[in-house]
Amino acid sequence: MTQNEQPFPVPPSPKREPLVTEQLGRTRTDSYAWMKDENWQKVLRDPAALRPDIAEHLKAENTYEDAVLSGMEPLRADLLKEMIGRVPPAEESVPVPDGPWEYYSRFEDGAQHPLRGRRPRGSGTEQVLLDVDAIAKQHDYYALSEAAHSANHRYYVYAEDVQGSEVYRIQVKDLETGELCAPAVDSTTGSFALSPDSEWLFWIYRDDNGRPSKIYRRPLTGGKDVLVFDETDPGFFLSIGVSASRKWIVIERGDHDTNETLLIPAATPTAMPVVAAPLVRGERYSLTHWNDRFIVLTNADGAVDFQFKQTPDTATGRENWTPFVPYLEGHYLLGASASRNHLAWAERRDGNVHILVVKDGLEGDIRAQAETIGMDEPAFDLTLLGALEYEGTTLRYIYQSPTTPAHWYDYDMATGKRALRKIRDVPSGHDPAKYETRRLFATAPDGEQVPITVLMQKGAKLDGSAPLLLYGYGSYGIAMDASFSTTTLSLVDRGWIHAIAHIRGGSEKGWNWFLEGRGTKKPNTFTDFIACAHHLVAQGYGTAGKIVAHGGSAGGLLMGAVANMAPELFAAIAAQVPFVDMLNTMSDVSLPLTPPEWPEWGNPLEDPAAYDLIASYSPYDNIQPKPYPAVLAMGGLSDPRVTYWEPAKWIARLREVASGGPFLCRINMDAGHGGSSGRFKRLEEVALVQAFAIWAISR
Repeated sequence: MTQNEQPFPVPPSPKREPLVTEQLGRTRTDSYAWMKDENWQKVLRDPAALRPDIAEHLKAENTYEDAVLSGMEPLRADLLKEMIGRVPPAEESVPVPDGPWEYYSRFEDGAQHPLRGRRPRGSGTEQVLLDVDAIAKQHDYYALSEAAHSANHRYYVYAEDVQGSEVYRIQVKDLETGELCAPAVDSTTGSFALSPDSEWLFWIYRDDNGRPSKIYRRPLTGGKDVLVFDETDPGFFLSIGVSASRKWIVIERGDHDTNETLLIPAATPTAMPVVAAPLVRGERYSLTHWNDRFIVLTNADGAVDFQFKQTPDTATGRENWTPFVPYLEGHYLLGASASRNHLAWAERRDGNVHILVVKDGLEGDIRAQAETIGMDEPAFDLTLLGALEYEGTTLRYIYQSPTTPAHWYDYDMATGKRALRKIRDVPSGHDPAKYETRRLFATAPDGEQVPITVLMQKGAKLDGSAPLLLYGYGSYGIAMDASFSTTTLSLVDRGWIHAIAHIRGGSEKGWNWFLEGRGTKKPNTFTDFIACAHHLVAQGYGTAGKIVAHGGSAGGLLMGAVANMAPELFAAIAAQVPFVDMLNTMSDVSLPLTPPEWPEWGNPLEDPAAYDLIASYSPYDNIQPKPYPAVLAMGGLSDPRVTYWEPAKWIARLREVASGGPFLCRINMDAGHGGSSGRFKRLEEVALVQAFAIWAISR
């Protein structure tokens, strides 16, 4: 605390009720277990049901956070104004053609949520399919999961969440009458599929533990639900969709290691699903239908970064799979999109994504004959949106980089010509020449080279004087791509350097990058991040003690771990919906993600080694009596993924055990994992994080 700094107000001091748990011959004590409402499932669906003593404590935490950061309100308001100024007041997506119509979404001037519409292909009068903003104004929270039109263009189906709990209800609207034409489907995951004959709705049931457990079919305009598939493995996720060829209804089941695909012929949508190829533990595969065959994306046969095989659509068993695009180490295949005469796929190499396109009928070395779409920047991102229509030749993708706003391109796969369809508008102005992107590499303790993407002002001095924000995630094989962020510019314009640590647990360097940061190798994720911080300091991008670390969800686990391991590096830790109470959460089989997450972290209920490993790094269980940086932990009351009590308990224990701080907790009482809904409303939380970061550096 500096001489001129006012003393902090007195923080909440929650009661301690030690709960002793014996597990696999080990004992742990949790003084704040009472913060978990025993009726948490009910709270997810009705936040008002929260136990009064817990509600009182969470409100006290919010009041304390407000008081500590009250002096930053003018700055927070300025940040929010800047961020809103970079969002177009009115905006329309690039239309997607389908038969006689083209479908799109657009924001009316100042609207928080989009309007979904369509018009006759090429031009014509707009027909409003769904005014999401008007519906959202009737709720404190509103989010759309999926929305789709039927193949005959008569019905519009959408899944809505009005609590933030990710428990969705599905509605069916008759576009001829403009009215809802079927009873709502409640307790769904928000994922659904419409049969190509426009007769049937397939939907996924979300059980009381928040897991996808069954798939049902009902007539699209209402009727009896028929069980299509019953998932018996509580660790498996479910998804359902329709192939681009509209020949197959596709069900996928699996976890992070293993999956299996089931098929229903679209010509007989009431048929029961048939397994395409039985699951093999440790193997993943997915199918893209292409004319008379399936293209199989799989890691079978030791293809860690995946390969493409092919199989007749009449014989999908593994014994019929033959090579299509063989495995090539360092070329991580991400997925494919098919049209009648072309196949496109995305692959990651050297940390960046490239798109390749081939014609049907090619033989021999398919990769060598492919047209490649890439960009000439040190760090960039390409997003393959896919072929717009199965019978067409147009492929759509998005290009962006930390300095370059998103560009939507349509690529004619027959001619190779490219058409720019849209550039993300930044109304307040954006000059890419004012900024610079760099790709650095830090050496991890075991010698691995960890990529870092840096965004800074052009010509910034690398003398350690600039404040540095270091972002990380590192879980589930999710890559943190080098994309464009209008919110990041608020820090960079103030002289900050913004860096992303592409640590193990993600897939920036291929699927093995993920495998080397999960399970027994999870500590690599944390030591990689710390190595990135040290490298940035050594190269003059920052100074130890003037770094703000930022991460959310599983990236919040990272934040908690590095706060315990290397608190001296950081001025502050910003952890959004942080997964920090690992040992308790992974031992609670009632929670939505616990069984599905065991392949990622290990099962501490049955495996003593897994218990000991998780216990060695679980942030909540490893807080030490030493100085810590300031911490801001943010959660959502109706979050089914990282429950509200995780950040609340973590902050309470930090105050009990550690020194330093302050330790702040902000619980959004009206939202879940994704924070507030609405394109402007959600920026309030981004502005809070940045104001906290600036406050922590300047205090």
